[in-house]
Amino acid sequence: MSETRSALVIDDERDIRELLVMTLGRMGLRCDTASSLADARNQLARNRYDLCLTDMRLPDGSGIDLIAEITQKFPNTPVAMITAFGNVEDAVEALKAGAFDFVSKPVELTVLRDLVRHALELNEPHAPAADAVASRLYGESPAMTTLRQTIGKVARSQAPVYIAGESGVGKELVARTIHAEGGRATGPFVPVNCGAIPSELMESEFFGHKKGSFTGAHADKPGLFQSADGGTLFLDEVAELPLAMQVKLLRAIQEKSIRPVGANAEVTVDVRILSATHKDLAPMVADGRFRQDLYYRINVIELRVPPLRERREDLPGLCDKILTRLSGHLDRPTPRLGDDAIEALQQYAFPGNVRELENILERALALADGDVLGADDLSLPRLTPVPPAAAPQTPQGAAAANGIDPRTVDPRDTATSALPSYIEEIERAAIQHALQENRYNKTRTAAALGITFRALRYKLKKLGID
Repeated sequence: MSETRSALVIDDERDIRELLVMTLGRMGLRCDTASSLADARNQLARNRYDLCLTDMRLPDGSGIDLIAEITQKFPNTPVAMITAFGNVEDAVEALKAGAFDFVSKPVELTVLRDLVRHALELNEPHAPAADAVASRLYGESPAMTTLRQTIGKVARSQAPVYIAGESGVGKELVARTIHAEGGRATGPFVPVNCGAIPSELMESEFFGHKKGSFTGAHADKPGLFQSADGGTLFLDEVAELPLAMQVKLLRAIQEKSIRPVGANAEVTVDVRILSATHKDLAPMVADGRFRQDLYYRINVIELRVPPLRERREDLPGLCDKILTRLSGHLDRPTPRLGDDAIEALQQYAFPGNVRELENILERALALADGDVLGADDLSLPRLTPVPPAAAPQTPQGAAAANGIDPRTVDPRDTATSALPSYIEEIERAAIQHALQENRYNKTRTAAALGITFRALRYKLKKLGID
């Protein structure tokens, strides 16, 4: 029989203390109580607790200070904040101070039970899948070591996490690792690409709908929030959410409840939100394209995933791991990389990061026959042989070298255009350089090159740029 778990309840209102003690007691927890910071510190000095619940405002100080103390002195004891209803600022401040989660007054017992259950699961042994997922975050570079350490800390919280990084760095893998190493590992992990859902279907997809609520709603359908209940909802490319949906998402995160389309009542949901995008949200907030209140709510903790070019020392080991995994799928011996191949990879810019590296190695593995992969087997794109005079430092860069105004390029041009092949190479280099400079935002890239968005799309297709 397992030992009895214990909890410390800190609140200056007797009714609240009694309600919490009664609820936690029914869940099998032994409870101590405190009505002030001083009482709480005395209890913490004498006893070890599996969970602490503290009010925000206490007679002799702030619960935020207590959260910081517990986080520092008792890192294995999750502490949750009790806040006034709708006081988002206090909740966010508590999460940043190290709180595991928060619950609003009047206390919703269903929400409280979910919070306690996840808190107690934090110190349970991780599922085997957690190690398998984390092992794919390979790297001995300082950047990756720091990232893994931060993930270990973040996984113990319920705070929303914003994962920033370029395309292909492995943001979803980071999100899966946070889920797998936390108290929600046994719950579902539901990833959703916000840019892939038509705007008119977003509310139904996120919150679900009732039968007959609109044309085509032939049956009740649970939404993504309900599918992720008890687990994690990963919002990939969150920058693509339209403003109207941002308002509804903010309310769902704050109130921990959703209203399906056509429903008369709200449904409580127990979901941790992780979000990611390759775009920089701060300028979008400044331009009014992304709500500031939602930005601060999902960006309680920010994780930056480094691009591959910032951790080149990880390349040899990362390539070995990828080749071993790919070879296992093909049921063939794992080849090794030749010195010339490693040197070529070290010189390459990797605009597509780890995803591009996997594609390069998978292609080489499929086409090469020997036990050693050389530089020629990698078929790396050639981005460097651009004459200095034609380097695209300005929107007129490539065009000036050829006497062509890029703004006059007709997207309906065909292969019959009498452009020499070397002009195409210059165009390719100019476009790839502009894409990198503008973080692969095609609208900004087209503006930087002085051509229309339509013309850029045509050029990308014509030149085979992915």
